[in-house]
Amino acid sequence: MSGRDSAVSALYGLAIGDALGMPTQLMARVAIADRYGVLETFEPADADHPLAAGMPAGSITDDTEQALLLARLLVEGDGHVGAEKFALALVAWEDGMRAKGSLDLLGPSTKRAVEAVIAGESVAESGRFGTTNGAAMRVTPVGIAVDSTDLNALVDRVVEASSVSHNTGVAIAGASAVAAAVSAGIDGANLREAIELGAAAASIGATRGYWVAAADVAARIRWAVSLADPADPERSLTRIYELVGTSLATQESVPAAFGILATYPDEPWRVVLAAASLGGDSDTVAAMAGAIAGSVHGSMHGSGAFPADARSFVARVNSLDLESVADRLLALR
Repeated sequence: MSGRDSAVSALYGLAIGDALGMPTQLMARVAIADRYGVLETFEPADADHPLAAGMPAGSITDDTEQALLLARLLVEGDGHVGAEKFALALVAWEDGMRAKGSLDLLGPSTKRAVEAVIAGESVAESGRFGTTNGAAMRVTPVGIAVDSTDLNALVDRVVEASSVSHNTGVAIAGASAVAAAVSAGIDGANLREAIELGAAAASIGATRGYWVAAADVAARIRWAVSLADPADPERSLTRIYELVGTSLATQESVPAAFGILATYPDEPWRVVLAAASLGGDSDTVAAMAGAIAGSVHGSMHGSGAFPADARSFVARVNSLDLESVADRLLALR
């Protein structure tokens, strides 16, 4: 199989995981089990959902929307993203979402940062308080556009795509882990190799941006993976949920995604279903895990990394053309 298969599957994994987790985001794991039982397919959001109220089954959220926005800016910038341009694009995106009546708008770190930029604050300072997973959730296009042979160079590009809103070591570490693991899959790495490269990139990313008091992302990735037992997925997922955590904190959600990947090392569809069922920031955890699973398994299974009906459904519901996005990003690689 080809790197294109991996790139396309990474984008589908991102969108599919995001759409599966759309109705379960902000819910407790026990509440998801009570409402949906075992999540096996796309579900609509309940009418009283605080973010996704009334959204139909298969709808993507800000995770995929912002990733595709970043992909467009990368292509327009020949692989680079200007921080001010990105900030303005994020504001325009939120205005468009609000005009459509969506409640799924900019996350807390991103919103605070872009408002600061518009008010005249330097982009070098705007992201100094961004510690949430917003940078990691949208970073997959960087992993597709930049190869994994030089991790320092890859992390440099992650910083470009993150610093306007998430210019802290912890946020850059999380985004670097996801981008490196996606990139490794495109370069033919297996899951174990992709996980280790992701952890290595997180260690580099932790040295960038502003320091904040937060647990080490690389160490927590390795810890989360050590908690995974493919022979006992239920116990593994419980330990990830209770110990690692699935909140929007980067040092929880990014390691949780890697732990779920290690729980289902050969089943990308099961990865996204499990992540979407785990609760907390489930759409983001599932999007990140899905992107990495798609990249790694796309090199082995081509477009079959995820079920054909799932790919066609999420593409149709959201009018997505992920193949052409993948091609344009790969042209930068």
